Amino acid sequence: MEYVAETLSNLAAQTGFAFLKPGNFVMILVALVFLYLAIARGYEPLLLVPISFGMLLVNLYPAIMEEGGLLHYFYLLDEWSILPSLIFMGVGAMTDFGPLIANPKSFLLGAAAQFGIYSAYFLAILMGFGNKAAAAISIIGGADGPTSSFLAGKLGQTALMGPIAVAAYSYMSLVPIIQPPIMKLLTTEEERQIKMEQLRPVSKTEKILFPIVVTVVVCLVLPTTAPLVGMLMLGNLFRESGVVKQLSETASNALMYIVVIILGTSVGATTSAEAFLNLDTIKIVVLGLVAFAVGTASGVIFGKIMCKATGGKVNPLIGSAGVSAVPMAARVSQKVGAEADPSNFLLMHAMGPNVAGVIGTAVAAGAFMAIFGV
Repeated sequence: MEYVAETLSNLAAQTGFAFLKPGNFVMILVALVFLYLAIARGYEPLLLVPISFGMLLVNLYPAIMEEGGLLHYFYLLDEWSILPSLIFMGVGAMTDFGPLIANPKSFLLGAAAQFGIYSAYFLAILMGFGNKAAAAISIIGGADGPTSSFLAGKLGQTALMGPIAVAAYSYMSLVPIIQPPIMKLLTTEEERQIKMEQLRPVSKTEKILFPIVVTVVVCLVLPTTAPLVGMLMLGNLFRESGVVKQLSETASNALMYIVVIILGTSVGATTSAEAFLNLDTIKIVVLGLVAFAVGTASGVIFGKIMCKATGGKVNPLIGSAGVSAVPMAARVSQKVGAEADPSNFLLMHAMGPNVAGVIGTAVAAGAFMAIFGV
């Protein structure tokens, strides 16, 4: 009888219930909410499904993220900056830089949207974070998950990488919810109805030269951005050169989706109750939201300035796409503009600031790395 009792006790100790604490139930509930948003509501399911499932796994079985656990090794690829760089190559292979080349003024809108990053940096310092931690947190304002993970790893903020990455990817997914109220608050109905002139055609030569020139200029000025900007431009060169179709298709499809699966589940698995349910995490989530909101507002406000300067030829809504959530932010600009006037087509115009925002966020990360001598 004693043997049976001991056997049953050992079996009970090996079940998942033996590891669960109240905090785990909270995080499991959060994971289920995220799954609902992704599956039932369609909020960026490619990001939210793997992230929320990773969150569910680690709170049901915490050992999966310990050394020797499957997701621990997935996470190391993120910590070593391998996955963020591969994501950038995939984004480059998927993205048409033509709208940015056709309208170089879009760079200004992309730069304006980075104001959210720097405002969050100083606010994070005021909230008690060190300089490097504040820099890593502030990149969330670019709505760029890979860059957030990349900078946190480079600055040695691995303890904060989980909350930073989850906040960044979550805000990327929630772009369609967060941005429209800010855009509508800062613009008038007449401004939202502005129709922009069709962009000029961009030659194949321009599209081939653009990634090469950007790589040379950016990497000479800020060499620390080479892993991100270099991979972004390499992917785009695959796309535009027309001679490596297989590489372009692999980078933009199979490889991209494999990396998203590994990155998403590993990021989600950093959200164990012990690591996530603390005051610093709450601060990071709040700072990320502030940074993202300020970045969106800054882009729209600068769009209004450009609208005035051009005599009403620029729709301020495209300024909100200056954050680097590609192409979600550009789609939101299109959606809000179409609500004001169904015949308005802003998507291609918004893609210019959107692509500029990707480059701008990578440059901001490189600037922080240069400042701290990394």
